[in-house]
This record gives sequence, C-alpha cells and structure tokens, in this order.
Amino acid sequence: MKLSIVTTLYNSSEYIEAFYNRMTHSARKITEDYEIIFVNDGSKDDSLEKAAAVFQKDNKVKIIDLSRNFGHHRAIMTGLSYAQGEYVFLIDADLEEEPELLEDFRHELEKAQGVDVIYGVQEKRKGGLFEKFSGWFFYKFFNLISDHNIPKNLSLIRLMTRRYVSALIEFKEVHPVFAGLCELAGFKQQAYFFKKKHKKRSEYTLKRKIALFINSITSFSAKPLIFIFYLGLFILLGTMVMGSIVVLRKLIHGIAVSGWASTILSIWFFGGLLTFCVGVIGVYLEKVFVQSKNRPYSITRKVYDREKKETVTK
Repeated sequence: MKLSIVTTLYNSSEYIEAFYNRMTHSARKITEDYEIIFVNDGSKDDSLEKAAAVFQKDNKVKIIDLSRNFGHHRAIMTGLSYAQGEYVFLIDADLEEEPELLEDFRHELEKAQGVDVIYGVQEKRKGGLFEKFSGWFFYKFFNLISDHNIPKNLSLIRLMTRRYVSALIEFKEVHPVFAGLCELAGFKQQAYFFKKKHKKRSEYTLKRKIALFINSITSFSAKPLIFIFYLGLFILLGTMVMGSIVVLRKLIHGIAVSGWASTILSIWFFGGLLTFCVGVIGVYLEKVFVQSKNRPYSITRKVYDREKKETVTK
C-alpha cells in the first residue's frame, strides 16, 4: 500500500463527511492505493455511525473503534499501529488542518533529501489572548527544562515514512505525549509552515490542557525533581544560617526573637512548599506505578475492515 491516512474522532460527527470527501479527493491526486483510518476515541455523539456509513460505501476506509475514551494521543498511537502504507499522513478530522495539505506535504517530502518526516508548524497561533499566551508559555517552559526541544506552535499534522512510523510505535508509554515521542524517535525531520483554521468549539478544555502540560513536563524531564533537591538544600542552609544568627544575638546581645505573625507565616509557607514538593514527587511516582503495570495504552473494541470482514478484537 502506498499511502495511509490516519485521523482520530471524538465527537466529530459534523466534520466526518466533509473531511472524507476532501481527503479522498486529495489522496486520489497522489495514488489510488491508499487507506483512510478513522480511530473513534469513545465519541459520545454519532461519530461512529457517520464513519460506519462512509465505511459501507468505500472499501478504502477502516475504522478502529476504541472501547472508551483513552485520549487524543493514545488514539493517535493506536491508529498509527494499524497503518500499513509506505507513507503515513496524520491529520485531525475537525478541518482546522485542511485535508488538501496532503499534496503540499507530499511535495515537500519529495523535494527534501533524506527526510523522513514533514511536520506542520502554525505560522501564527490561533485563538484569543489567553490561548496564545498559554501556548507560548508551554513551549517556552517545556524547552527550558527538557533535553528534547520541540518547535514553537507545533501541530500534530505530518507526513511520515514507513520506517519512521515503525520506530515511533515502538514506544509503549501508558501516558504518551505525541510531540515529545516524535522528537525522541529521531530521524531527519523538516518543518512546513501553514495557516490553521479556527473552529467554534474545541474538545481541548482548560482541564485537558493543564493535564497535557503536566504530563508533557513529567514525561520528558527529571529536572523538577532535581530542582526540588536544590530547593531543599537551599532552604536547609538558609535555615541553619538564620538559626545561627538568632542564637548568637541571644547569647551576645540578649535579644530574643518575638512575633507570632512571622512564625505562623513561616509555618504556612514551608508547609505549602513541602506539600507542593511532595506533590511533584507524587506525579512521578504515579507514572512509575502505572507504567509498571504494563497496561495497554488503549483497547480496541472492534475493527471495521472489509479485507478482514469487520474483525472483532480484544
């Protein structure tokens, strides 16, 4: 097979038909030997039914129906594991990224020498002031503490070679952060700048964005743990110095420390700081705990594949 197109669905019913029509039109300009893989990530609307209707009329369509909502990045990794094409195009189905970009990405990949990945980067970050600032802060902070930098305003859309995808799906992290794994996989990669459209409703709520931020930081850097060590050392040395000063003032000058307010504030400050540090350590321990169970990062309920006659899987 020449080309695999992988996309994920989560409450994406309103986009499926338009995405399919536009994606099919673009794919046929390149090759007739292609497949479109829809990964239904536990949608609560009729996304599966809409995708199934497309499946019934086109034998190039496959559907991976997950048993529940496992999250965007896990769904992506699952879809890539089913892709069989010599080249794999990853794109969201919500039409923020235009399906016609496949032709541009393919042209860039053919033009580049020895490149295995053409990945998308937004020319200008979409959204309001908060979204732009939070995006800027995420990339700035991530690249500051991580050993593996990711480009600013990186998008998940990308065209990849078979050998790169095979390497990428070797990662078996229970909490995958796709952008970070793409960097860890190595190979020669090249950016392609494009304009991303804005949609009215996003499934990435503030809660999900915060969870992704914490997961990204703790998955690709141990520096927060090292920072806690040095912070504790600094506080210990500072306390020893201040304690020595208090004792000397009492012994030499007879001056005793007084003031309940300062005492209470110190207790609350260091109590809060200690709780925060324990919490950071707890996040890392939770990752080790979950990973040690060796659970799959997703479970497939059913695979819709005409070649395999709708195989039911585990």
